[in-house]
Amino acid sequence: MKAVVMNGYGGVDVLGIGEVDDVSPGSGEVLVRIRAAALNRADLLQRRGMYQPPKGASEVLGLEMAGEIVELGEGVTGLSVGQRIAALLPGGGYATHAVIPAGMAMPLPDSVDVIEGAAIPEAFLTAYLNLFLLGGMAHGKTVLIHAGASGVGTSAIQLVREAGGVSIVTAGSRDKIERCIKLGAMSGWNYHDGSFAPFVAENTSNQGVDIILDFIGEPYFEDNLVSLAVDGRLIIIGTMGGVNVNSLNLGTMLGRRLQIIGTALRSQTVERKIEITRRFWEFAEEGVREGRIRPVIDSVYDWREVADAHRHMEENRNVGKIVLQITD
Repeated sequence: MKAVVMNGYGGVDVLGIGEVDDVSPGSGEVLVRIRAAALNRADLLQRRGMYQPPKGASEVLGLEMAGEIVELGEGVTGLSVGQRIAALLPGGGYATHAVIPAGMAMPLPDSVDVIEGAAIPEAFLTAYLNLFLLGGMAHGKTVLIHAGASGVGTSAIQLVREAGGVSIVTAGSRDKIERCIKLGAMSGWNYHDGSFAPFVAENTSNQGVDIILDFIGEPYFEDNLVSLAVDGRLIIIGTMGGVNVNSLNLGTMLGRRLQIIGTALRSQTVERKIEITRRFWEFAEEGVREGRIRPVIDSVYDWREVADAHRHMEENRNVGKIVLQITD
């Protein structure tokens, strides 16, 4: 089968279309003809040799996809050949075919095309895991979402809104902030304007937020702690700005009963991913079907233009998801 292959590690020039081994479903699995796959920053890191796939996962890039089932493995029920689905992957999305556990398939309603479907799994499952299963998201909770215009950020805004919570965001431009507000965020802060802590205090009557979703790491750490309410939870999803924090005031943590939680979706067990998928779909399926919950699509590239797609993400020009059409 065809896939995006890498000629070593490095810049976008290492990417190209090539041949890889065919895949076939085992017991409890389905074979999917991929029609679209979405980009994630983990793909950029893996391309540069900075993020290895989990043991046993495909070396091919791509953590999410949508397409139609072309073969059922032994014992699979509740799904059918020809059915359109979307699913999370440990790798292998930039290819014509992939095998997934049947329990990770999210059947796409007629109102959702494969481009949108491909943009759902990684961003929305990451947002759901961190907001609800780790963050304790519930009606009335307040959330600070860093990188609000990213795929996970735009997904989180919608899930907070759907749950009856309030979100505020940080982003890199006024245009990105306005787009976040249209999705349901209450307000936003341009991180180029300095510390976000006074903005959070102003928008929460000096109470702080209940949950913070952070992709940045070290540069935001101190302001994150200041911005949390009593019993607040800081969920660290990424460390784009650095990993080493020079100091931590344990007194602040103890006095305000704060929690700091590190998380990653890709390294979860298959069983855990199936559970996360099931719980997310129970929460979101109706909203997806009715159009209240939708991935924000920034741009769509033919997969032969994968280098341009990666470059677009590396330059931080996207609002929402970048999707590859698998056209062969």
